[in-house]
Amino acid sequence: MSNVIDVIQTRSSSRGYTPEPLTDEELDTLLHAGLQAPTAANKQEIHFTVLKGDNPILKELEDEKNRLRGLTAQAHNFYYEAPTVVILSADSTYRWSPLDAGIAVENMALAAEGIGLGSLIIGCIYDALRGEKKEYFSKALQFPDQYEYEIAIAFGHKAVSKEPHTYDLQAQVTYL
Repeated sequence: MSNVIDVIQTRSSSRGYTPEPLTDEELDTLLHAGLQAPTAANKQEIHFTVLKGDNPILKELEDEKNRLRGLTAQAHNFYYEAPTVVILSADSTYRWSPLDAGIAVENMALAAEGIGLGSLIIGCIYDALRGEKKEYFSKALQFPDQYEYEIAIAFGHKAVSKEPHTYDLQAQVTYL
């Protein structure tokens, strides 16, 4: 396992994957990283729906995302053909669920980088999963009752590489 600071400094969003599926051990590592994330008041309200990249519901989500945005088919789908997509849902009545899901997905992204996998944190399907087809997608994705989409993440073996983003410490940080 890599040093966590090194992982943070080298991780970037992956937008290209090989067709090689994740092993059970890799997937377990990623799920445990998400499940081990802290949640407000230790509520542990995040639910993880795991899909293979060829699951037909992902195509339906892509189509609905494009319809809502007035787009035609894109060169890549929203998860860039990753072999695994995990959709995080949470208790819609709990105010801290969006933050808790974000923490969980970041744990998973860092774990992926740490074991040599690529990942892409996904928010672009928010409108599709929270819009007029919300109930349909919630049922199809087997969200628990009163749960709704928060965020998603794609995983796979990297087919392309990308440098981590740069930042401007002076412009982005204020010391008081």
